[in-house]
Amino acid sequence: MPKNLVIVESPAKAKTIEGYLGKDYVVASSYGHIRDLPKDDKAIDIKNNFKPTYAVSSDKKEVIAQLKKLVKASDIVFLASDDDREGEAISWHLKEELKLKDESTRRIVFREITKTAILNAIQSPRKIDLDLVNAQQARRILDRLVGFELSPVLWKKIKRGLSAGRVQSVAVRLVVEREREIKDFETKSSYKVTAEFLVDQTSVLKAELPKRFDTEEEAQAFLEACLNAEFHIQKLEKKPVKKSPAPPFTTSTLQQEASRKLGFSVSQTMTLAQRLYEAGKISYMRTDSTNLSEEALEGASKEINANYGGKYLHKRTFKTKSESAQEAHEAIRPTDFSSKEAGKERNEQRLYELIWKRAIASQMADAEIERTIVTIAIDFKNSVKENLPSYLTATGEVIQFDGFLKVYIESTDDEENDEDRKGMLPPLKEGQKLVLDFMKARQGFSRHSPRYTEASLVKKLEEMGIGRPSTYAPTISTVQKRGYVLKEDRAGTERKYKELTLTKKDNKIDNQTLTEITGTEKKKLFPTDIAMVVNDFLTEYFENIIDYSFTARVEKEFDEIAQGKKEWVQMLDEFYTKFHSKVESSEQIDRSQVKNDRLLGEDPKTGLPVIARLGKFGPMVQLGEMDAEEKPKFASLRKGQFIETITLEEAMELFKLPREVGEYEGEAIVANIGRFGPYVRHKNLFASLPREEDPLSIDIDRAIELIDAKRKADAEKYIKVFDENADVQVLKGRYGPYIKAGKKNVKIPKDKEPSELTLEECLELAEKAPEKKGRAKGKAKK
Repeated sequence: MPKNLVIVESPAKAKTIEGYLGKDYVVASSYGHIRDLPKDDKAIDIKNNFKPTYAVSSDKKEVIAQLKKLVKASDIVFLASDDDREGEAISWHLKEELKLKDESTRRIVFREITKTAILNAIQSPRKIDLDLVNAQQARRILDRLVGFELSPVLWKKIKRGLSAGRVQSVAVRLVVEREREIKDFETKSSYKVTAEFLVDQTSVLKAELPKRFDTEEEAQAFLEACLNAEFHIQKLEKKPVKKSPAPPFTTSTLQQEASRKLGFSVSQTMTLAQRLYEAGKISYMRTDSTNLSEEALEGASKEINANYGGKYLHKRTFKTKSESAQEAHEAIRPTDFSSKEAGKERNEQRLYELIWKRAIASQMADAEIERTIVTIAIDFKNSVKENLPSYLTATGEVIQFDGFLKVYIESTDDEENDEDRKGMLPPLKEGQKLVLDFMKARQGFSRHSPRYTEASLVKKLEEMGIGRPSTYAPTISTVQKRGYVLKEDRAGTERKYKELTLTKKDNKIDNQTLTEITGTEKKKLFPTDIAMVVNDFLTEYFENIIDYSFTARVEKEFDEIAQGKKEWVQMLDEFYTKFHSKVESSEQIDRSQVKNDRLLGEDPKTGLPVIARLGKFGPMVQLGEMDAEEKPKFASLRKGQFIETITLEEAMELFKLPREVGEYEGEAIVANIGRFGPYVRHKNLFASLPREEDPLSIDIDRAIELIDAKRKADAEKYIKVFDENADVQVLKGRYGPYIKAGKKNVKIPKDKEPSELTLEECLELAEKAPEKKGRAKGKAKK
């Protein structure tokens, strides 16, 4: 029996490491955290220095039992969880729960899973760093106290089932404030003038007027002045420009670039990166350092020399901007630069390729570019044109040496038009006369700040010092799971714009009104009504909790605890004393003071009040009073409508639902909006409407088409039913066939043919299947 036991976090990692260590070592997995604070209010003894009580989660009891057996048979136990606060805490919990002795316990860390790194770690063990453990404990305890005490306040004052969190509520605030900024934004129009010149009748030179005109009249006057104007090149300016590569990836920049280049969500990026790390292909993926080790620098240099030549090599070290970054840690990089491929599936390979290119490019030479700026003089004939711009400009770039651009170009969040990109210029010389082909003045509109994507929200949180590499993905997931933020695509709307075109061939100006689609959103974050109500409540009564600078300061205090500069109990006490007094004083808040409804006006026909408010199933409008004799009418708000911005006219449209579309098979088809969106109903069958269709305008033919399609889909759903027990069915689901036994959904083993299952087999499989954990229904504190 091997005398050395190594405990890691994941079974995938265990398998990789066992192959490196040989027969004297057995490598086992703890499957992540083995214990946590229990869900009840006795988890933290506040009066006794915030002493936590930890409990082993039910799904980890068997894991602990197995680990105890392995510990008994081992002389030395190596705790090899991840090299960060969370990993340090996991090692500490293992030591406590397994009752490991100091003399036979070793803590080892590594930033990549390679043979060299693992063997080096075994040779240089250390003790568990209690400062790191305490920083993690402080975060966990503080966040539990905030959530546990603040959530019941929201239940009592706003709506049951709501939650609040120290970082999640700040993330929600950012999304809410951006949405309100967009709603309040006033669009201004201006006219951008562009021109195309013929050079020697063979080439085209594109130019732009540096000034924009505020009105159509000004743009028209300028084009008219150019009807008989002459143009020549007044000045050619050539400037050498150098572009340097971006540093290798941190957690945040990887999430941003994977979103922009590959379309990955934040959680998808982290899942794929975790797999690559555990397979030994990349260094640890939770980091805010841009540093590369000497070994990595040598590996990158060797690869660049071999593939591109010495002139492409430029060894660099990057200094991380983040104050909290640990330079001993590394940026995310390949463990072996000579390996171009990694990952078992396509998206793993795509992410690895991105990491490889970024890390390699960071060690390559600057790109050398020659930028040419052309000034084109306008000679207005026959009259003096005062106050009119007298020149246009054109810009072009020529890459003299591609350097790092040979491998990688960083993306940005800026929505840049192709026409704005700098291209090549034709041969030009000063004094050269130009022939105008056409000139165009196009009406454009100022744009509001863009809505956040998952990645740009992470970037904002990082810039503000809120959260750390290990918290970004969970925060972004939490605010969506809790129903505060929706990630959606939304269709744009048509907008008219003017375009004035001077065509030199005809020597006249055409004036056209055209249409464009504006406001199209792809994978953007939108706040829900409940997010706005909760955000306003927290801002008014618990300002500190969602104050940006306060939240960033708390993060710094966690860093100080990790560095041994601050005592964790003292930090918690300072925070909790003020926070708890706020919670206690919230008892005085009258629920009627919490604004979650809005009077829109009166129904023009009946004179009854029309109110927008939060209902049990979300935002809605109400016609009439709750305590009136006649029961009020209700209608759900549609996607993109908010309690604080919906108009009386828009609300009255909603009351036209439910709407009878027509008859089918002797029964009415009704269109409406429900909890899960718009639908048509026929008898007891509900068919959802596609995103682009409107329940107020759908016609009978289309409604019948949707009803028939739903019937067909439902019929194909049933693989097998049992007359003797209607509660048991074999169904076709989204992820393949499964058994439905009462309220239980049961996987079908791969060796079983779904259509051949007997009732007895279905019942037996259902009995063996574990019970699904239900959500605990907590009670608000009184």
